[in-house]
Amino acid sequence: MYTQKKGINQWAFPANMSLKDCFKLAKEAKFDGVEVTIAEEGEITLSSTKSDIQKIVKISRSIGVEISSLATGLFWNYSLTSDNSSEREKAKSIVKKMLEVASWLEVDTILVVPGAVDVFFKRGFPIVSYDKVYERSFQALKELAPIAETYKVNIAIENVWNKFLLSPIEMKHFIDSIGSSYIGVYFDVGNVLQIGFPEQWIKILGSRIKKVHFKDFKKSIGTTEGFVNLLYGDVNWPDVVSALKEIRYDSYVIAELSPPKFHPESLIFETSISMDKILGRKEK
Repeated sequence: MYTQKKGINQWAFPANMSLKDCFKLAKEAKFDGVEVTIAEEGEITLSSTKSDIQKIVKISRSIGVEISSLATGLFWNYSLTSDNSSEREKAKSIVKKMLEVASWLEVDTILVVPGAVDVFFKRGFPIVSYDKVYERSFQALKELAPIAETYKVNIAIENVWNKFLLSPIEMKHFIDSIGSSYIGVYFDVGNVLQIGFPEQWIKILGSRIKKVHFKDFKKSIGTTEGFVNLLYGDVNWPDVVSALKEIRYDSYVIAELSPPKFHPESLIFETSISMDKILGRKEK
C-alpha cells in the first residue's frame, strides 16, 4: 500500500462554500488535507492578516484536516513575464504575500505559474516571446528565492498550458540554474498529458518536485473539455505511482478538479475513492 497523504484543492468545492464547510466535507470524505487558495476576494486574500489566517488554521485543526499547501489563480491576471513592467511587479508582490501567508498557514509550498507565452483561455491576451518569458521568469524567481528561503516555504512552479517549459529536461535545467532548494516544481499529472508522459517527467524532475496535482485527461478530446474525473482519462496511474515511489516522493498528492453543476459534493467523495484506488489504499 502506498501511504501518500491524500489532499484536495479548494476549487473542487462549491465556490460559495466556506472553508470551514470545505474542511468538514473533506474530513467526511476521508481526505488528509485541503489545499487552500488565495484570491482578490474570499476568506484568504492579498490583504489577509496573520490573525485572519491563524483563525483558519485553528478551524482546520479543530476539524482534523491539515492544510496541505497554498494555490492561486491570480497569475493568469498578473504574470511574472508580462510585457507590462507594473504587472510583473504586481505578480512578484503576490508571490511575496503568498510566502507570508503560507508561513502563517504553516505549509511548506505555494503554487506559482512561472509565466506565459500565451494564455489560450483569455481572448486578446498579448503573446510574449518565449525567450523573454524565459529570461523574465528566471530573473523574477532568482530574486524571489532568498525570500522563500527566509520563510522556509517552497515556490513550486506548475506545468500549465502556457507554452513555456515544454519538456522535463528544460524544466530541470531551469530550476537547477536558479540554484535554490526552495525553488521547485508543482507537478500536474493531467496537464502534461498533451505533450508527454507524466511518469517520465516525474523520474526526470525527481526531488525537484515539491507537490503533485492529480488530474486526468482524455487526449482524444485535446481541449479543456478533455479534463475528466480521476480514472476516466488516459493517465497511466500505475506508472505514475511507480514513478513517485521511485523518486521517493513523500509529500501530498492533491486532486484538482472543478465541481459539477448539480450535487457538487458528490465529486469530493468520488475523488477520494478514486485516489484510494490509485494509491492502493484500503478503506478504513
